[in-house]
Amino acid sequence: MVNALVRRASVEGGVVTVLAKGDPTAGAILIVAQERGEHPRLLERGIGPDGRVALISTGPSGELQEVTDYWIRRRRSDPDLWVVEVDVAAAERFVAETILTD
Repeated sequence: MVNALVRRASVEGGVVTVLAKGDPTAGAILIVAQERGEHPRLLERGIGPDGRVALISTGPSGELQEVTDYWIRRRRSDPDLWVVEVDVAAAERFVAETILTD
């Protein structure tokens, strides 16, 4: 899924940076989504209220240092976690279209 994010972003003129590599087969993916380097927010693939796979908001948003501190704490307790920064137009839609498909 991370490779798909990188490929799609390069095609669409965005940037994806892998901030921390996790387990290639079992690691969860935490997304730092932003547009033009502003307003970072954290998203994660999970189960939505309707029981279907969804993109879930998690952790703090808006302040880069708070977002960074959050994902560093998460990595300490889950070294399999991938942390991926996605900077593209309509970042949440872009991520959902890429990682919610099976």
